[in-house]
Amino acid sequence: MSDEELEQIRRRKLQSMQNRMSEEQRQAQAEKQLEAQKQALLARILSPEARQRLNNLKMVKPEFTEQVELQLIQLAQTGKLPIPLSDAQLKQILVQLQSHKREIKIRRI
Repeated sequence: MSDEELEQIRRRKLQSMQNRMSEEQRQAQAEKQLEAQKQALLARILSPEARQRLNNLKMVKPEFTEQVELQLIQLAQTGKLPIPLSDAQLKQILVQLQSHKREIKIRRI
């Protein structure tokens, strides 16, 4: 291979790496924007105490909390949720969602 061919290969690799990095940055920016929109909606939907409870729950069960947040947003957008949602009402919703899970008990004989 000549020096020119090697230089062209290097340029192509550099260009592809730059393209990949810019695409990742765009995706990260889009995710940040969606998260900011979601947090703004939750701030309108929930009372401060309810938001604190949801944030505390997020530390323990992030996947479950993500689903709850999306459900709360959907319910609020369809008008099926009182706004602002109080802490007591959020507790009731969380208890109802937790009761749907089947509890597994192991008994040894």
